Amino acid sequence: MSLLAELELVRALALEATTLVRTFSGPSVAVQRKHEDEPVSEADHAANDLIVRRLRAAFPGDGLLSEELPDDGSRLTHSRVWMVDPIDGTREFIRGENDYTIMIGLCVDGRPQVGVVAQPAHGLLWCGAAGEAAWKEGPDGDRVPLRVSSLAQPPGIRLVASKSRRTADVDQFRQALGITDEINVGSVGLKVGLIADGSRDLYVYPGGRTKKWDTCAPEAVIVAAGGRMTDTDGRPIAYRDPDVYNRTGIVASNGHLHDRVIATIAGLQRDAGREP
Repeated sequence: MSLLAELELVRALALEATTLVRTFSGPSVAVQRKHEDEPVSEADHAANDLIVRRLRAAFPGDGLLSEELPDDGSRLTHSRVWMVDPIDGTREFIRGENDYTIMIGLCVDGRPQVGVVAQPAHGLLWCGAAGEAAWKEGPDGDRVPLRVSSLAQPPGIRLVASKSRRTADVDQFRQALGITDEINVGSVGLKVGLIADGSRDLYVYPGGRTKKWDTCAPEAVIVAAGGRMTDTDGRPIAYRDPDVYNRTGIVASNGHLHDRVIATIAGLQRDAGREP
């Protein structure tokens, strides 16, 4: 069954949320602290209210998981589940930086199938429906097909890594893979979008702090663009379990590099005396 209608709907919704988020800016934005001392702004809440309200009206029979709502577990009883991060990169947003995104994704039977990642600061969208369509859209509405890079082996891997959660493990991956080109940005969605449009080749995050709403929309986009996303063991990210955390990290790549990267990680773990 085609999911292009869902993709077009959430594209429009992401644009609406973009307009809303842009009305909040500067030091006057109200900020609170939630679990694990994570910041949440009034813009997060406003965007979440808009997106959740629209999704529930359009798809009343679907499940829903959002960063800004309690997870009551009801999503586990649905085959279709929307996963929402109203602002991915809240720290960057609060600081007035550009590398935050709005992310809306749809999982069907546990696999991401539709995703939209919007970067409000630049008016950009990365949109994808697995096996059907993938494009990057600019502020003027022009759509350019998404396609990952063709690089299949080192040297020349262009790494995108975390800004606020970069770990020392990344330096080990860089050395093992001969990587000299690295940029650091905030949002997971933006990092994966840069791989989907061919600007970057690889993103590795070995930590366990990302959650399902951080990866659902980006995974749908990168798969639609020809890339791959797994955990650091090379296994599919699990979306149909009660735990919202991605405990075993993230690897997103152009697909051509993926198996080599996973093997490299396993080798580093063995050398360190840990089970891969």
